[in-house]
Amino acid sequence: MELFNYFRSSASYRVRIALALKGLDYDYRAVHLVRGEQLQEPFVTRAPARLVPLLVDGGQPLWQSLAIIEYLEETYPEPPLLPREAAARARVRAIALDIACEIHPLNNLRVLKYLVGPMGLPEEDKNRWYRHWVETGLEAVERQLVIAPATYCHGETPTLADCVLVPQIFNAQRFDCRLDHLPQVMRVFEACMQLPAFEQTRPEKCPDAV
Repeated sequence: MELFNYFRSSASYRVRIALALKGLDYDYRAVHLVRGEQLQEPFVTRAPARLVPLLVDGGQPLWQSLAIIEYLEETYPEPPLLPREAAARARVRAIALDIACEIHPLNNLRVLKYLVGPMGLPEEDKNRWYRHWVETGLEAVERQLVIAPATYCHGETPTLADCVLVPQIFNAQRFDCRLDHLPQVMRVFEACMQLPAFEQTRPEKCPDAV
């Protein structure tokens, strides 16, 4: 397997965690987003979305982090990242999607560059935008975790939801977002970071970290 990713990409970090939880080896391929390498050859030929992460397994290219993790779950089912019960699987996916669809798209690199570029927003206004959507978005996750508190987002083993939550917290910390109003979220985050799969794949430990 080859994983094309960028060390600060939260979507890439999700996949690194999932691969580590499943004990799968892969070749790390760095794609520097700030330098625009995702828009250059040879990457664009392999990645029609021109985004990271891109996983290549047996010659098969796969993109979009949640689709990649679902592929890993179906192809390499142990240990599972989704519960067996349908309602529990739906809850795990809902928590993951609350982050991947409701928070992340408003704050990814393309959006932030557009805000300060064509939109002409000052850096502080861009950061204020970022903090608002992260802080309010994570409040929705907090409310879900309060309903059924456990060691991880759902139950006593990490799931897809934890793979998505942890990278978002790393980004929130990097942008100095307020997190003290999220005790359940931060409790789960700390529990995850005790596991090697989360700790060893963190952004600053990646080969392309600068």
